[in-house]
Amino acid sequence: MKKELAWKNTTDFLDYLNKTYAKLHTDYENLFWVSYMYDHTVDKKKDTAMNARDAFRANSSLLEQTRTFIKTTKGTNKERLLLWERFFSLYQTPTEALQLKDTIAILESKIQQTRADRTQGYIDPTNKKFVASSVNGIKNLMATADDEKVRKACFDALQTMSEPLLDDFLNLIKLRNDYAKLLGYEDFYAYKLNIEEGMTKKEVFGIFDTIYEKTKYGFKEIRELEKKQKGLRKPWNFSYMISGSFTKEEDPYYPFENALALWGRSFSALGIDFKGGTLQLDLLEREGKYNNGFCHWPTLVSFEGSKRIPGKSNFTCNVIVGDIGDAVDGMNTLFHEGGHAAHLLNSEMKDVCVNHEYAPMSTAWAETQSMFLDTVFSSIEWRMRYAKKTDGTPYPFELFERKVRTLHPIAPLGMMGIMMVMYFEKALYEEKNLTTEKIKTIAKKVFLKYTDRSEASLGLLEIPHIYAWESTCSYHGYGLAELSLSQWREYFYNKYGYIVDNPKVGKEMMHVWKYGGAKTFPEFVKLATGKKLSPNAYIKSVTGTINQKLARAKKRIADLKKVKPYKKPINFNAQIKMVHGKQEIANNKKGFDKMAEVYGKWIKEQYKK
Repeated sequence: MKKELAWKNTTDFLDYLNKTYAKLHTDYENLFWVSYMYDHTVDKKKDTAMNARDAFRANSSLLEQTRTFIKTTKGTNKERLLLWERFFSLYQTPTEALQLKDTIAILESKIQQTRADRTQGYIDPTNKKFVASSVNGIKNLMATADDEKVRKACFDALQTMSEPLLDDFLNLIKLRNDYAKLLGYEDFYAYKLNIEEGMTKKEVFGIFDTIYEKTKYGFKEIRELEKKQKGLRKPWNFSYMISGSFTKEEDPYYPFENALALWGRSFSALGIDFKGGTLQLDLLEREGKYNNGFCHWPTLVSFEGSKRIPGKSNFTCNVIVGDIGDAVDGMNTLFHEGGHAAHLLNSEMKDVCVNHEYAPMSTAWAETQSMFLDTVFSSIEWRMRYAKKTDGTPYPFELFERKVRTLHPIAPLGMMGIMMVMYFEKALYEEKNLTTEKIKTIAKKVFLKYTDRSEASLGLLEIPHIYAWESTCSYHGYGLAELSLSQWREYFYNKYGYIVDNPKVGKEMMHVWKYGGAKTFPEFVKLATGKKLSPNAYIKSVTGTINQKLARAKKRIADLKKVKPYKKPINFNAQIKMVHGKQEIANNKKGFDKMAEVYGKWIKEQYKK
């Protein structure tokens, strides 16, 4: 560590902060990727690297020096110093809390190792033999298997799969709360909300209490529907009986071997550019691999003087090739995690402390970008233009209409899944005398409130976010993002009439992306939409009538037909590598289209295995 006197001026000091933190960040993130993708033998090194990064963030001397320079600095450099002051202020941590954070990191790694190594699968109800399957595979079977006995067997498997984690999870919750209290917070959830959003539990949960009250009427409609569809509310039946047939019917329109090409064409039509960055994508399920999609940035956008140095992004998901519905999930990941990647690779901020997904970046704002691009993929106008069977048959509007009419009763309940995780974690961290039995009791109670199923479930314990520091007590980010993206979509539709394949939309998004994480969530929402954050656009979008939804869809399809399809070669302005663990499958050195072709052929080979 430099001594204070070594910094001759503000420029020298800012240069030190950026170079030092960028290296600490990269050292940790490279090990994080290896650990989560294929090799837990690096976990000790990963945790040591994280501790070094965290010690820099919590360095009180650097905060004091930042404030000293602020007093004598003007103009752009003062604005930059204020970003670092905010950054360091968020991470100020007493020595004993840093030591506690080390203990927490070791315990989190142990839990991740246990999750990766545990036996996963279900008991075949016919022959009573064990069938090995990942958590994702089990969940997918619950949604698509025609045999109710198989769905029930998968449900039963999920009820016991988290047992090996519970003792460590209980300790983890207690340690996290101890950490938060050392920093002056009532509990860990209050700490995370303040760090990530600058909001209180009262502010955030007040919003979602209102949404719950205005949309819970959907549960009554489901109960009415159950009178005709017996067993609908059983937790192993619901997804299958509500939408399982649609999942199967839609699956042929999304051959995964075409996923890269469709993603590339859609983003290019929106005018999205990765600003010279590097992307590494690992998309298929693998034993020992982390079982949830994510996007991280091992190398942050930075500057050497006035020269911008592009960043690097890794993202992943867990497609099980050949499983019904997985291709749709995989394509969705390309839009979701690809949206995350584009967001921060487009930053033009000179200071790396606002060029990553960690605070002061708002979780809600980061998720707004990815989830907004989800909605491009899931929209009927995108499907009518892009979704096709291998023989070229396009996605039919008739299928969409049947789906709308069938699923209309659950439309207002779309936020319940997000709120369920939020309120589960809130209850865990607020419980004064938590035990492993209470963890299970709370999981079941919250599950019943936010799903209204006929039986309780421990499925909440299979949400991977709750076990990792960065993602725990952060699910509110998805909920707040639903509100802001609905507001943003309403803004774009009112202004342009269409979103899919609209380069003006991409241009406006990239304009906001250049600020990285330099603003708060409310500031970003106002900058993007011209209005303060409100749940009104979201509530309006999920509570309309069937006729309103169909009329809106027809108008958007008609508006998009006026726009010519994107026909130019795909160029993301990025170096891209498709990998499977340590194996490189394809890259874009000879162009994106060639890469998509090579990767598509490799995917087809996986169907044969």
